[in-house]
Amino acid sequence: MITEKRTFCRVCEPACGLVARVEDGRLLSLASDRTHPVSKGFVCNKGLYGADLHNDPDRLNVPLKRVAPGRFEPVSWDVALAEIAQRLRAIVDRHGTGALASYSGNPAAFNTLHGPAFGNFVGQLGVRKRFSSGTQDCTNKFAGAQAVFGTRTLHPVPDLARSDFILLIGENPAVSHMSFLSIAHPMKVLKDAQARGARIVYVNPRRIEAAAIAGSVVPIRPDTDVYLLAAMLCEIDRTVGFDAEVTRRHGRNVEALQAFVADWTPERVAPVTGITADTIRELARAFASARAACAHMSTGVNMGRQGTLAYWLLHMLLFVTGNLGRAGGNLYSQGFYARSTASGARAPQDMVDGPHGRMRSPGGVGIALPGALMADYLLDPAEPVRAMFVSSGNPVLSIGGEARLREAFASLELLVCVDIYRNATAEYAHYVLPAAGAFEREDINITGMGMQDQPWVQFTEAVVPPAFERRPDWWIYESLCRAMGFRSVFDAHDGAADGEAVRAGAHGGEVPGLWSRIDAMLRSRGHSLAELRREQVIVLPRSRPEEFFETHVQHEDRRVDCFPETFAEAIGRMHRLFGELQAEPAHQLKLIGKRDAYMINSWYGNLPKLKRNDRDRNYLFMHPDDAAARGVADDAVVRISNRFGAIEAPVRITDTLMPGVVAMTHGWGQGATPGMRVAHDTAGVNCNALLPSGAQAFEPISNQAHMTGIPVEVAAVGTTADAAVR
Repeated sequence: MITEKRTFCRVCEPACGLVARVEDGRLLSLASDRTHPVSKGFVCNKGLYGADLHNDPDRLNVPLKRVAPGRFEPVSWDVALAEIAQRLRAIVDRHGTGALASYSGNPAAFNTLHGPAFGNFVGQLGVRKRFSSGTQDCTNKFAGAQAVFGTRTLHPVPDLARSDFILLIGENPAVSHMSFLSIAHPMKVLKDAQARGARIVYVNPRRIEAAAIAGSVVPIRPDTDVYLLAAMLCEIDRTVGFDAEVTRRHGRNVEALQAFVADWTPERVAPVTGITADTIRELARAFASARAACAHMSTGVNMGRQGTLAYWLLHMLLFVTGNLGRAGGNLYSQGFYARSTASGARAPQDMVDGPHGRMRSPGGVGIALPGALMADYLLDPAEPVRAMFVSSGNPVLSIGGEARLREAFASLELLVCVDIYRNATAEYAHYVLPAAGAFEREDINITGMGMQDQPWVQFTEAVVPPAFERRPDWWIYESLCRAMGFRSVFDAHDGAADGEAVRAGAHGGEVPGLWSRIDAMLRSRGHSLAELRREQVIVLPRSRPEEFFETHVQHEDRRVDCFPETFAEAIGRMHRLFGELQAEPAHQLKLIGKRDAYMINSWYGNLPKLKRNDRDRNYLFMHPDDAAARGVADDAVVRISNRFGAIEAPVRITDTLMPGVVAMTHGWGQGATPGMRVAHDTAGVNCNALLPSGAQAFEPISNQAHMTGIPVEVAAVGTTADAAVR
């Protein structure tokens, strides 16, 4: 008998509502939930293809142990857990906890019980060298929010539905939802906004797909957004003026901000940004004069060399025009928990001189060790990493410097990967443990960071039980805790009626040390986990605009810091990098990432339906003028190189790019990954092999990797796209 179960997508922040069709414990298909009070029937292709991901025959089903390079054999859970614990103890006894490291990937952020369970395990194990995918896409925002607002977890979201001027920098909501903003069907919202007269401006090196639906693009040279924002502030201060009432009541160091932006005139930054001074002036004045204006930036800026300063200046643009904490501007969306006011949110801003360069002190919310330094830490001659846990991630393909990362992972005495696939990183693992997928576990949508346009929370039961010997991530890490003799949530169930069910990974039993945290958060808003399980979806009230300064800004004086002292080094670096950009040769090509409607980093790369037609290879996209200057024809094979590496790929010529800009989609390059057969056969190339790694490869103030605006050279090596580069 076929039944329908209500659930939601776990790909990105909006968590769009889904209806799962299930028969005899098998997931048949997914459809949009037309009754969902927030997503209202919208879901993108990525969400619908979740059923294909779930049913992929290459999914991990049993624990695997590597018996020789490239050879794995099944083992029982008892054997795997016991052997991992034994090897860990031996490594710690010989080398101490400094020999341990961990990495948490992007899917872990959309798995409610993963964080506390993984944190409990690595914390009790004594792991200090902790890495996460956040340093590849968003740690700049945590560092910026801390300096400006006094808390890493205050990220005001744009009130798109009520705004008259919408400025979107470095994002493409038509193919990839807006990171750090949970909003269903963003293109419909933007289209409706344009229909009522709002102006929508995208700042992007590409004429992105979103602009064909609503809005227009102001082309900008990669990795120069910080200078555009500084110039807009300069122009506003010079002509319209900062909002005196707002800055007087709610700001500090306003004069220092004014002195700083005075140097960045539109005329000065125009040659570097590629935007004319007249256009910069018009943008600035239009934003400042709008009845209500909002702004948002995403990974296209985050991944640059100055993402933290750009995030700071974006908020200054909002603040000095009176659009911070205003309807139609940017608002804090509390959701079911006031994360901005949580005691753990106000982490120190310490900069430290580590063994591999100066960086933001890791720890607390949002900041990990720089992923760009992972190979350096793993191969450190003084204190090498000997054991590492990789959870829901694939750092070999997602971090810059692939060749050195492969060397580093090959050097480990113990690598344990917990994932749904035997991916490129797992090929180096000594044990690969099969995690339950999104629809095999109970969960709630990601709501604790205050990023929802309309706050809501949803509970989903496991749509189907974990197949074969797959286990929820929390079960795996709590089982490892027990195997190591650490405190475990299982201890609370010994002798209890549901103890065996919990140990078996069943979903019906309570997990006190994990779900209790969520229950406490819900109770702070007058709800409970029991109520949420019963109701499934609870829509919450929006925050009042006046609460922004009164409640959520966490500096002791409740004022926005307009010129944080902690930015002194970064500002010096900003001036230095500007000089470097001015000195670049006119013909220099810059590589950017190209988000794709059919790719989710590397973990959707094994689905045949997403590789059909022209999507079976990874193209380099080039402007016609750049291609002609290098004698490159459409579909030709080219060599893309710089001082960090070289790859070969077929070309697609398009005038949607600015001249001087080339683009590739990341997440490809699984040619040495036999455990994912489709991804292996349509491997493409890993463009991250061209990214820098090491001490100069990240923004020190946030530990954010430099992953866009990378100088490259392109030369033709063939006339047609050969299967070898697919």
